[in-house]
Amino acid sequence: MFRWTRFNITSVVLGFAFLYLPIVLLVIFSFNESKLVTVWGGFSTKWYVSLLSNQALLDAAWVTVRVGLLSATFATILGTMAAITLVRFTRFRGRILFSGLVYAPLVMPEVITGLSLLLLFVAIGLDRGFWTITLAHTTLTMCFVAVVVQSRLLSFDQSIEEAAQDLGAPPVRTFFEVTLPIISPAVFSGWVLAFTLSLDDLVIASFTSGPGATTLPMKIYSQVRLGVTPEINAVCTILIAVVAVGVICASVVTKRREVQRERDERAAAATA
Repeated sequence: MFRWTRFNITSVVLGFAFLYLPIVLLVIFSFNESKLVTVWGGFSTKWYVSLLSNQALLDAAWVTVRVGLLSATFATILGTMAAITLVRFTRFRGRILFSGLVYAPLVMPEVITGLSLLLLFVAIGLDRGFWTITLAHTTLTMCFVAVVVQSRLLSFDQSIEEAAQDLGAPPVRTFFEVTLPIISPAVFSGWVLAFTLSLDDLVIASFTSGPGATTLPMKIYSQVRLGVTPEINAVCTILIAVVAVGVICASVVTKRREVQRERDERAAAATA
């Protein structure tokens, strides 16, 4: 039986402090009155107000949000299809190669991924900009969606699909009306993960971006090299809030789906 000791408690506290104390300090100093980010000058929200007049940051944020939404959607569709292929079609020629290509971005350094995509876009004559970043982020995040959805499909009861097909439902209708609603928490979780990874990416976006398509992480990095300003703290705080809300929503939706599924299973068992 596990027992909490002073060493365990101290290790946990120090670990969480190391991980989250810098984030807490960043959020606190985003409300700093002073222009010096290391000197507390009183509570103020003026840096959040000044963001509304910083057109460069607003444009970069808008590009980042659009890229995140589109790339997460594309990655969710492709990742779900890849997961279904790997789980349901276990024997086909080239399966090992296909699974390796799907999971390669998980272990591939982002520098190599970004450079290879840059060379590809240059070779096919595709101008770098908004759509090249979107394609690059789709390539990066699709594998994460595939992993999440595949883990759910491995525990999926296929007898439900067989029952629907026995009642006359074709395979496509069975998927959209039976399979997809059941695995939707995993699909939604994969979408949220893909969206947050797109918001956070700097390396691949730096390789695949072009004129007029600067993402928010790129803009923040370019300004931080000249010195951290309270506006940067405010922007980062907003990003943290967006990611936190997304994760909380995904957790709530997944939990409710699981509770509803358990209730349905108990009701079906009681009826039988």
